[in-house]
Amino acid sequence: MRCPHCRHADSRVIDSREHDEGQVIRRRRACPACGRRFTTVEEATLAVIKRSGVTEPFSRQKVINGVRRACQGRPVDEDALAQLAQAVEDAIRATGAAEVPSEQVGLAILGPLRRLDEVAYLRFASVYQAFSSIDDFENAITELRAEHRVDGPDHDQVDRDRPPVDEGTASEHSSGASQ
Repeated sequence: MRCPHCRHADSRVIDSREHDEGQVIRRRRACPACGRRFTTVEEATLAVIKRSGVTEPFSRQKVINGVRRACQGRPVDEDALAQLAQAVEDAIRATGAAEVPSEQVGLAILGPLRRLDEVAYLRFASVYQAFSSIDDFENAITELRAEHRVDGPDHDQVDRDRPPVDEGTASEHSSGASQ
């Protein structure tokens, strides 16, 4: 590191401290030539490669803004959005890559958003994954329901609490719909 005072090509690190959960390192340095001290701040940059090929710095705020649109009208607060954005950034940084495609950011959003709010997840996924038909929605909903059966509450109990469906009425509705 070049000394900002005398431009000497070398310096000695006196102290290092991590900030922002290790994402930023603050170093106190001393120049062996002039003896003056100075501070450097090192931050690992994370860049996103957009579909157009343009590279821009990762923005937690952009993640929050995109997810906020999907959560519009849903019971999701700003703290939850901030935590989701942090989880997305942590997941992307964990890959160790300095540059990631925007598609990878979108995929990193889907998991935490699915756990946060399923309706917002479906909204975001429908845009991100370019749902083109109602079948795409049905497949996504089927996946969510299957996940609930494996991980979630006892859905058999929920089904037992519902009134029974009159089979005759159900077949009349389905045959009427196909005519």
